[in-house]
Amino acid sequence: MTDKNISEVLRQARRIVIKVGSTLVTNEGRGLDEAAIGEWCRQVALLEHGDAAQGLIGQREVIMVSSGAIAEGMKRLGWAKRPSEVNELQAAAAVGQMGLAQMYETKLREHGLRSAQVLLTHADLADRERYLNARSALLTLLEYQVLPVINENDTVVTDEIKVGDNDTLGALVANLVEADLLVILTDQKGLYTADPRGNPAAEFVHEARAGDPALERMAGGAGSSIGKGGMLTKILAAKRAAGSGASTVIAWGREPDALLRLARGERIGTLLVAPTQKTQARKQWIQDHLQLRGALVVDDGAAAKLRGEGKSLLPIGMTVVEGVFSRGDVIAIRDGAGTELARGLANYSSAEARLLCRKPSSAIEGLLGYSAGPEMVHRDNLVLTR
Repeated sequence: MTDKNISEVLRQARRIVIKVGSTLVTNEGRGLDEAAIGEWCRQVALLEHGDAAQGLIGQREVIMVSSGAIAEGMKRLGWAKRPSEVNELQAAAAVGQMGLAQMYETKLREHGLRSAQVLLTHADLADRERYLNARSALLTLLEYQVLPVINENDTVVTDEIKVGDNDTLGALVANLVEADLLVILTDQKGLYTADPRGNPAAEFVHEARAGDPALERMAGGAGSSIGKGGMLTKILAAKRAAGSGASTVIAWGREPDALLRLARGERIGTLLVAPTQKTQARKQWIQDHLQLRGALVVDDGAAAKLRGEGKSLLPIGMTVVEGVFSRGDVIAIRDGAGTELARGLANYSSAEARLLCRKPSSAIEGLLGYSAGPEMVHRDNLVLTR
């Protein structure tokens, strides 16, 4: 990839997930670093609002994934060493989340941004319906220009449901909202071919392909006693983010104006480029889904709109519901002759879809008692098949 293309990947990113590690947020565990958090919030505000003098066009959507709740809780509780017992981690998280959320709210408000705290667990993202609910909530916050600040919900976490580190959480959020770019701010400059602390011949990796197995061999272990993730978790996070078409930058969090310079296309840190573009990755996943839970048969009018215009499928165009499926399952859409027209993610279950057949979207809430949107399958979650 040429320097020009690398710059385009960075400049063209419109939806960005920024993950900040515990060591940075808490200044090596000494409590929340107010100045550092304020500086990142200033840069985020410029990313969203723009600044012609700095060459920033604005109109970017930003989601923060911030570590630091447990580390801040440890400080407030007077603990010098990170506990290993889950109940103690939960207690530290409960104490620390209060301060973390308050700090981000204060600093973002100083720059004219509204914020929301969102706590997630792996179970929220593994269950398809909860995944869609979380996605809908985050996209709605972005629509209303509210910046989500996300952390793992360590207060209720158990070994079975914990994500385990916020690098992974950042990647899962990038998948969830179909981000263009994941920026992992850490206490290291980026990725080296070996640990530079023990190998003076180690070379800096400016750019590579996300998912390249050679990257995992380069990565070392955990970086500090405060944070849980090391460089390996960042490499694996980049690989996961690339699954939905998001490239990843691993950069030093205290690099001056790092976020702004990245937005202008400057090469900072290590860029791990997703081999597949965002829209292609999502459509490929839907199209290649082998376990179809059911199907919808549509009338000629709906079939024409799908074929010719790529429109969303509305309930009024459905004639028959086949199979048993849940909200979020991949289903087929067929015409009256049985020809598959498209595949997509169901916005309602099969039982609900049967109630909605041939009904206008305005009737959804009255029939179901709630509405998850006017579409049975939204065009963003639909791919035409041949």
